[in-house]
Amino acid sequence: MSLDNRTALFRMPIALRWRDLDAFNHVNNSNFMTYLEEARIRWFESLGEQWVTDAMAPLLAAVQMNYRVPIPYPAEVIVELFADRVGNSSVTIGHAIASADGATLYADGHVVMVWVERASGRPTPLPDAVRRTAGGEAAAG
Repeated sequence: MSLDNRTALFRMPIALRWRDLDAFNHVNNSNFMTYLEEARIRWFESLGEQWVTDAMAPLLAAVQMNYRVPIPYPAEVIVELFADRVGNSSVTIGHAIASADGATLYADGHVVMVWVERASGRPTPLPDAVRRTAGGEAAAG
């Protein structure tokens, strides 16, 4: 169960690396985005079906990140992903980065992923596996 009682699509532990720290001796804010990217890719891969092809691919269209508390080192964190909205060609993926025990929320927010045709750059329908797993027959994205 997540920190806010939503059902997570995917949960991934991450052990922090020394190189993740900044001059203030906590995890640099840019690494939060790397943690989310890794969790999204692993979630897509876990679907066991095509989510990217030579013809279509997901693009990051928007990011919203709330930095709640600095992450100290050493630590292990959990990244959780949630389906906030499913459209025709996009999915809004909520996220949380928390302590391994779930007691501390370090960051939360969401990203919007849009699937596009590689040749034209135009939106294309979500892959079936993404739509099905995210729970969506929602309005246009």
